Amino acid sequence: MSSEQPINPRFDDDLMFVEKPGGPPRYRDWTEKPVQYFTVVDKQSGAVLGYVWAGDEEEAAAWEPRQAAGPRGVNEGMSWISRLRKAKERGLQPSQALAELYGDREPGGNGRPLPGSLTDAPNAAAVEALAQGD
Repeated sequence: MSSEQPINPRFDDDLMFVEKPGGPPRYRDWTEKPVQYFTVVDKQSGAVLGYVWAGDEEEAAAWEPRQAAGPRGVNEGMSWISRLRKAKERGLQPSQALAELYGDREPGGNGRPLPGSLTDAPNAAAVEALAQGD
């Protein structure tokens, strides 16, 4: 007689995530259209934590943590995501939100915009690649 217990077959089922309607207003978090972005650096050390990007064509804006920043970059994202959501609630276009965030030299959180870093990218994937590779 075996002491092994049978494995419940439900553990092999694929789970499907279906987002429910409602919740706070948000910009889309991906676009294949052109975007602008800026670099966010640590207020103390100046290390790059990640990038905030936005594109008006598809109402998209998001935070992209720099892989080399590790958990610090991921955690810093909560502050920037919160500010993007507040801008969306106020009815700002993504580019307006980006300009507002870029212009705030002393935002909350551990990061701040790097002066002179506002630039263009062909799409969100280019910003993601920058964050993964630098």
